[in-house]
Amino acid sequence: MVASGNNDPSKKAFAQFMMNRRRMLALGGMTAGAGALAACGGNTGREEGGDGISLSQWYHEYGEAGTQQAAQGYAEAYPDANVSIEWIPGDYDSALSSGLLTDDGPDVFESHLNRGMVEAGQLEPLDDIVADVLDDIPENDIARNTIDGTIYGIRMIDDPQYIVYRPSMFEAAGISAPPTTFDELVEVAIELTNGDVKGIDFTDDGGTSRLGQHMIKGLGLSFIGDDMQAGFDDPRILEGAESVKRLQDSDALLLGAPTSWWDPSSMIQGLTAMSWTGLWTMPALLENLGDDVGVFPCPAFAGGSPTVYNGGWSTFVNANGPNVEAAKAFTKWLWVDNEEYILDWCLSYGFHIPSRKSLRAKADQLTSGPAADAVAISEEYGWADDPNWTPAMNTAVNDMMSNIVVEGNDPESELTKAIETVNSELDGIFG
Repeated sequence: MVASGNNDPSKKAFAQFMMNRRRMLALGGMTAGAGALAACGGNTGREEGGDGISLSQWYHEYGEAGTQQAAQGYAEAYPDANVSIEWIPGDYDSALSSGLLTDDGPDVFESHLNRGMVEAGQLEPLDDIVADVLDDIPENDIARNTIDGTIYGIRMIDDPQYIVYRPSMFEAAGISAPPTTFDELVEVAIELTNGDVKGIDFTDDGGTSRLGQHMIKGLGLSFIGDDMQAGFDDPRILEGAESVKRLQDSDALLLGAPTSWWDPSSMIQGLTAMSWTGLWTMPALLENLGDDVGVFPCPAFAGGSPTVYNGGWSTFVNANGPNVEAAKAFTKWLWVDNEEYILDWCLSYGFHIPSRKSLRAKADQLTSGPAADAVAISEEYGWADDPNWTPAMNTAVNDMMSNIVVEGNDPESELTKAIETVNSELDGIFG
């Protein structure tokens, strides 16, 4: 739990950080904060922490204004080490992969668990620092950070991804409800395309980097079967891919948008009637569009079920760092014990679902309107990553989709190729 008492230095530091944050926002600091996100790195400015220990913590570049300042504030509040923050723009995964191979890599970092990191000896087990709160962590958040019974990560935020839409545009087109199947989505997107407004924004790849995974889950298939082979060798995958191709071949996709799917600008500027997005964009959408915001899950493919991908980030400790125990202590202090900090990170700079059951009950901002709808569909239709599913396997599915949808290649051949790649990876892992 959060330390109590008026003389607690971490509480004083956090209170000062929150005061400075409120002052920044009052002075129009949201705009200033957004500009600051381009910066990479930055020491906390403190002289030394306890026993002269220095730790490095890495984050990817969040798009929400104020996030970098918040991370700095948490680091400055920690009394037992000097924690420097590295804010990594661009291809974070590549930067992290390279960094973990050097002596200059992070002590603590956010990422997504995969078996390759464990087998490379890069991750320190964290079972001991979550033992007291294990019953308070949702099962899916434990599973996605566990390999072979060992917990390696602590979930920081849960981010459902879904489709957001403008009810006013639906009403003007005579559309009474969001689509429930992907074929309906294609028809609705075409109908909503008018002049400078496109039906839907799936970013420039037309959804090929995500919709294959949604098909697998929605059709009740598995990424990896019980026999440790690809679990999606099913002709309905081809039927779903053809539906995505129909959308790709239409004029309903927003292509070449000023920002990518994770930013709500295209929706706010009225460039599209629907957009793939995540919960973190909800505050900006509500601020700019008022009650003209609705959400629905990824529609069903080929007679399957709707789906919501529950993404997000987890924090890890570098097993090869020079101060592993100190890094674990900081990680426990920030992402296990400090409920005030966790709630601030989840609710003050864009919305995220806290990865603790008790804190979800305190997240008042997520209890009404479209934010509550997003939480509800994530609970009903949500799915999460399998840590045994490697980046190479994910690329195989994405390539299959792109080759069918964009290149027009033979669907059966592309499915066979994807399955062979996944099976080869699995054979290498599990023998």
